[in-house]
Amino acid sequence: MTDRATTDLLPLARAASPIRPAYFAAAAVALGVMVIAILSPSLWFLNWLHVMSGTLWTGIDLFMGFVIGPLIRTLPFEMRRAWIAGIIPRMTVLMPTLSIVTSTAGWFLAQRLGFLDLGYPGFYWVIAALAIITVLTVQGLGYLLPTNLRIYFEMQKPQPDGEKIGRWMRTYVKATAVQGCFQVAIIVVMARFATGL
Repeated sequence: MTDRATTDLLPLARAASPIRPAYFAAAAVALGVMVIAILSPSLWFLNWLHVMSGTLWTGIDLFMGFVIGPLIRTLPFEMRRAWIAGIIPRMTVLMPTLSIVTSTAGWFLAQRLGFLDLGYPGFYWVIAALAIITVLTVQGLGYLLPTNLRIYFEMQKPQPDGEKIGRWMRTYVKATAVQGCFQVAIIVVMARFATGL
């Protein structure tokens, strides 16, 4: 990207708002589809929704953590600023929505398939799934989401504190790597569910 193109993006970056009604409308539609799948007698539909939302959640998480994160650190500050202004509003709505749909659909799917009534040792896999989802949710909503917003608002300032942003980004990348490891762990558990306990 040329310096001129970067300069042209800056007013957009500074003017961007993290609250975009269209993103919240899309999230509401996704949550509505989740409710329909839960209330529907179709096991296939509920399973499809769980697998699709889980695939998106895990895929985006891993891609952001291991591909985009390291790449962003190499960009000049003003390009990072423009990029963050575009991606944060989307991720702030997308990732919590995907995690809610995946976890909720997964719970109702496990209930319908009888996994919640299993005896031990099979029930240990259910406990593992619940523990991993709890860690992913607490880390995502308790750390990653607030850090995204802190970085976003700092970048919108006329004179952002580069040292503070750099410090946040370093811990954010590490937390995302941990999140990615837990995402891989939940795939292992889900593969076990799919092949029988």
